[in-house]
Amino acid sequence: MTLMTPPPLDQEDDEMLVPHSDLAPNGPQPMEVVPAEAANVVDTQSVDDPPSARFTWTIENFTRLNTKKLYSEIFLVGGYKWRVLIFPKGNNVEHLSMYLDVADSATLPYGWSRYAQFSLAVTNHHTAKFTVRKDTQHQFNARESDWGFTSFMPLSELYDPTRGYLVNDTVVVEADVAVRKVVDYWSHDSKKETGYVGLKNQGATCYMNSLLQTLYHIPYFRKAVYHMPTTENDMPSGSIPLALQSLFYKLQYSDTSVATKELTKSFGWDTYDSFMQHDVQELNRVLCEKLEDKMKGTVVEGTIQQLFEGHHMNYIECINVDYKSTRKESFYDLQLDVKGCRDVYASFDKYVEVERLEGDNKYHAEQYGLQVGCF
Repeated sequence: MTLMTPPPLDQEDDEMLVPHSDLAPNGPQPMEVVPAEAANVVDTQSVDDPPSARFTWTIENFTRLNTKKLYSEIFLVGGYKWRVLIFPKGNNVEHLSMYLDVADSATLPYGWSRYAQFSLAVTNHHTAKFTVRKDTQHQFNARESDWGFTSFMPLSELYDPTRGYLVNDTVVVEADVAVRKVVDYWSHDSKKETGYVGLKNQGATCYMNSLLQTLYHIPYFRKAVYHMPTTENDMPSGSIPLALQSLFYKLQYSDTSVATKELTKSFGWDTYDSFMQHDVQELNRVLCEKLEDKMKGTVVEGTIQQLFEGHHMNYIECINVDYKSTRKESFYDLQLDVKGCRDVYASFDKYVEVERLEGDNKYHAEQYGLQVGCF
């Protein structure tokens, strides 16, 4: 074991930041706050000039490990005891699962809490630039005493001897830990300070929460959702309209953060789905399609189309012959380039810039055949 000063931690990686819950339906859910009665007894110990350190763990005979999970030895950072937890064969996924754990969590006083920024890494013995490193931060407490990455890296890459992560049956793991002053967010009253409350992270649902809060803040959309007909026999977990109505109502009138479990159940999701990253654009399309279908024959029929449908014109002009073609198309969303664009206006400029159709991409102009054209 070695301890040394780590490099600066980069921006948080969103991928699968979860406790090692084994994806158990009844286990603690990430980002849920401890009960209100614990708020007054949270350990607010802080450290002047919070220390940072790197812990290196060399795991020998790695392929011969006959255990589902493995803890490192305990190391001290910022006056606290830590250890690394790994699942060598994955935590119910085909990836190495790795977490930072509060080593003495079972003996700490009720309501304890500590905050740390950290990164976890599997070093590459051949080339340092291929070392896999992921960064995050977490407020550790009794319900979430470990935090990290369920899908840290594919097992196929880790166990491939040509990749350089497993050499002489040895894997080297690093943990850079920076203990920060405790952020006492328990006492922060979001409703009082901002007039709004947020959504609880159900596992890896930050993308969904962003979409839901965006839709909530479109007044006409929220009003249309409220006007969707439901009956007293409907259950939120089995009705997307009722679940979304309930969610929006709680966002509007609740004093604390709101759970999304009823809504995801109405999607037909189980616990595993909540821990999987989904594409937010695809989720938006599916949700809008389902709502559009449920709105048919009601007073809010056509709302989705009126709010979100746009139109663009495809225009093609041939260079060598007198031929032009136009086609009007509708859309609910656009895919804009971000890389190399300083703002959204530059992204739109790039979206509508002229493209030359030539080579294998020539345009077939009816009676003129394949032609060079501008799109």
